Amino acid sequence: MSIESNKAIIQRYREIYNTDQLDKLNDVLAENFVPHTLLPGMTPSLETYKQIHQMAKAAFPDLLVTTEDLVAEGDKVVERWTQTQTHTGESFMNIPPSGNSISFTGISIYRIANGKIVDHWANMDFFGMMAQMGAIPVPGM
Repeated sequence: MSIESNKAIIQRYREIYNTDQLDKLNDVLAENFVPHTLLPGMTPSLETYKQIHQMAKAAFPDLLVTTEDLVAEGDKVVERWTQTQTHTGESFMNIPPSGNSISFTGISIYRIANGKIVDHWANMDFFGMMAQMGAIPVPGM
């Protein structure tokens, strides 16, 4: 597949993710999809990935991920993104809803094979998110 086709797969994935169409994830994620960035003890699978999304949406009903940049080479696409959300739903990681608006950034790397996402790695500003939720103290504040 072309680099532009691979980017289009990520754009479609992001649209599905942002609109909670989890039943359509199979359109863009391979059967053997592996999310490589999970919380300790979680099994890397498509079902686990869906559960994480549902847990996040339960805590942050307005969760939205905006793609800032897409860079592709070969079978990989890198996405720099910004996530915005408000902690108004359920507890998140035993942290009661704060009502705080939260914005943080991250980078995801996807590997594409046969027109679908096979692997996903992500790094995000988890510390910044937790600080904005009021779960950890911010130095100097």
